[in-house]
Amino acid sequence: MKVLALDTSNFILGISLIEDDKVIGEYITNLKKNHSLRVMPAIEGLLKECDTTPAELDKIVVAKGPGSYTGVRIGVTIAKTLAWTLKIPLSGISSLEALAANARFFEGYIAPLFDARRGLIFTGLYKFTNNKLETIIEDCNILSVDWAKRLKSTNESILFIGQDIALHQEAIKEVLGEQAIFAPPSLFNPRPSELALLGRDKDEEDIHQFVPNYVRMAEAEVKWLETQAKKNDL
Repeated sequence: MKVLALDTSNFILGISLIEDDKVIGEYITNLKKNHSLRVMPAIEGLLKECDTTPAELDKIVVAKGPGSYTGVRIGVTIAKTLAWTLKIPLSGISSLEALAANARFFEGYIAPLFDARRGLIFTGLYKFTNNKLETIIEDCNILSVDWAKRLKSTNESILFIGQDIALHQEAIKEVLGEQAIFAPPSLFNPRPSELALLGRDKDEEDIHQFVPNYVRMAEAEVKWLETQAKKNDL
């Protein structure tokens, strides 16, 4: 089975191609550039380099969020379009789960995180058991200090991983002390090959019903709802 995976949920642009358990090709950049202009050329370039045509693909896997509202939407839209056009299955994987997969050989809990501004983070708790990544706490949007307090009771080592660790490390360390371990920069970028492997055997989505998982509403939606609520109070 040939699987094409794509991740545009943050600054990372990741594309990978796997066949069964073999990673054939992988493309990753960590740049503040417009994903909408770069995704399709990246996909076309990787497939060409790997001597693979779109017709040979058996499945599409996409990072479905959380992350950048625009980035997540771009990735999901392109993945749905590809799956629909090629008439092949589509599976969505949590962007945080894909990042957590980088810590495959860590024996404790894994807490991937993305900054969500104003002291908030997108995060979840994961752990590898028998080489399978399990979700311990579902993805959420929470203050980093409150997240650290929630994890204190685990009494286990917790690996924090992600590009935005530095923004929240002090608050986390103050609560968890030596219980908190921070991953090195080499593990910060989610690997699209891990995304592909996670999604390879995942149940397929209903392409028409499949939507991004933003975990919270976009700021524009929140402001619109607040405006409507004020109007209703008049």
